[in-house]
Amino acid sequence: MASDSGESNMDREMILADFQACTGIDNIAEAITLLELNNWDLVAAINGVIPQENGILQSDFTSEASQATMFGPPSHPEAADAAAAAAAAAAAARSAGPLPSSSSSSSSPPSSSTSAFCPISPSTRHIVERQPRMINFRVEYRQRSVELVLEESRTVGEIKGILQTELGIPASKMHLKGWKSGDVSDTTVLRSLHLPKNNSLYVLTPDIAPTASTSKNSALQDSLNQNFLLVISHREAQRDYSLNFPGSKTIQEVKRNISDLTNIPVRHQQWEGWPASASDDSMTLALSGISYPCHHLSVCRRSSPANAQEPTEECTDVHMISDSEGDDFEDASEFGVDDSEMFGIGTTGCRKSPMMPENSENEADALLHFTAEFSSRYGETHPMFYIGSLEAASQEAFYGKARDRKLLAIYLHNDDSVLSNVFCSQMMCADSIVSYLSQNFITWAWDVTKEANKARLLTMCTRHFGSVVTQTIRTYKTDQFPLLLIVMGKRTSNEVLNVIQGNTTVDELMMRLMGAMEIFTAQQQEDIKDEDEREAREMVKREQDEAYRLSLEADRKKREAQEREEAEQVRLEQMRKEQEEEKEAIRLSLEQALPPEPDEESGEQISKLRIRTPSGEFLERRFLGSCRLQVLFDFVASKGFPFEEFKILTTFPRRNITQLDPGSTLLEAKLFPQETLFLEAKE
Repeated sequence: MASDSGESNMDREMILADFQACTGIDNIAEAITLLELNNWDLVAAINGVIPQENGILQSDFTSEASQATMFGPPSHPEAADAAAAAAAAAAAARSAGPLPSSSSSSSSPPSSSTSAFCPISPSTRHIVERQPRMINFRVEYRQRSVELVLEESRTVGEIKGILQTELGIPASKMHLKGWKSGDVSDTTVLRSLHLPKNNSLYVLTPDIAPTASTSKNSALQDSLNQNFLLVISHREAQRDYSLNFPGSKTIQEVKRNISDLTNIPVRHQQWEGWPASASDDSMTLALSGISYPCHHLSVCRRSSPANAQEPTEECTDVHMISDSEGDDFEDASEFGVDDSEMFGIGTTGCRKSPMMPENSENEADALLHFTAEFSSRYGETHPMFYIGSLEAASQEAFYGKARDRKLLAIYLHNDDSVLSNVFCSQMMCADSIVSYLSQNFITWAWDVTKEANKARLLTMCTRHFGSVVTQTIRTYKTDQFPLLLIVMGKRTSNEVLNVIQGNTTVDELMMRLMGAMEIFTAQQQEDIKDEDEREAREMVKREQDEAYRLSLEADRKKREAQEREEAEQVRLEQMRKEQEEEKEAIRLSLEQALPPEPDEESGEQISKLRIRTPSGEFLERRFLGSCRLQVLFDFVASKGFPFEEFKILTTFPRRNITQLDPGSTLLEAKLFPQETLFLEAKE
């Protein structure tokens, strides 16, 4: 058995060397990952990286002659030349012997023999990479199935766009499941997922109600929304884990969570208890055939091939070992070398992308990245993280009206803690926790995995909460993260009510959140009472001020009206005086212009006129018969009865003298020798 293991390690070293020579991939870890995805089939792995038209690489080859012809038909001479070069490199790799250990290759430059492993020239590589690799997808939705063939340069969002046209479902309401690498975003390029040639996916639309014709799929949808309790026994540690998972979680995601809990990489997990129908790690729990609501499983570490004799009865592998797990590689002991020697890095060298970029200048951008990464890892069901600075989050939580204030929940994430993955997936994504945080808290998050980000957080906490809170955060070790700080705003300073560590349960977390809410509610009621009393006092003062203002305004208007009235009276009196003065001046001028009254004993013809005024008085005067009527009109005006306002009438027959020609004489007007006239105001 030992010799067989040694030969197997030697074969894989040769395959790895041939694969690097043909593809030009210098990163050993990446090369091993691609080979593992293809079960160490050299030709299939090369086809996956350098796809060719018409099946340029064939799976069956046993001699150097067949290797020289397997890279393409004669009708493609350029591709054939590239294939021949790759085949020659593979032959050279096998003749060169096993791959040297990474301890020597990583510390020294490649030797001349190693340079033979990179035979593809830039011009040849351009010819080889000209044909894109096509990937087949079979997408299931309720009772429908859609077949797709896309280039690996396309994105997940483009798949949703095609499905939107085919299925008539908005892409925004579409959840595409079945990826072997877990949840992906719409911008993810298919090439980065290292997918096999054929893939099976399915579409979930929880926001779209099923029709009557989809009753069968309705039951499936219900099962996807159900929660399954998995009681998982870790045999080596002799410990049981009781974990709740939604039916939409895949078997792969369950294994990742167990990897964080047990420190057993997914590739080395050996399971008991999965039903025979759970044949693919991309299957959801709802479709895997496990028992509802509770299912029992057991897990242990799979022995490495170098040390394994026969499979033990205790850890018989009844479920497929995930070959698509990208976070952990198979032990380098399978190649006869140690992990650290093989890769030149620790076990954390191939971890997922960070939750938050290091040294981000803008806190809002850092939180956007955090939210996107959190959704990518753990799904869209999570607390709504506040996008903005810690100061802005504190302002919104603490400094509004008392009725609108909330508690501030500060979530501190650390990827280096084994509790982070379980806490996020089991606690922070639980519907009850998400709902309670959304209703009663402003949730702000930060990633302290990187030292620069942690230092920045401590600076912010010192500024807003004081050095005591900062020192408290410093005292927590990495394995105690993640932390959830519950902060309450008070009149003088902000107070940290509770610090919840990662080693908790959903029930305990909910109880501690509710306990903090009780303290906050009591304080809030006092604040509301004080605020209402203060507003009532301010309202009375405002009403008094308004009444006083209105009284002053009324007095001002009354005074202004009185002043206007007095001014108008003065103006009218002035006008009246001016008019009277003007009339008096005219009267005097007319009186002075009248000819003298003739004597009765004069020998001329004299007309004696008697004029009755509207008041009943009589005006008497003698006029020469030769006087014109204008002299009569001027006489009447000189007595205060102007021609424009009064008319002179005869008694009988009634005649209006003022309508006669002012130039005619009294004799012509028949006002001789005497006549009685009366004045009447004109209308």
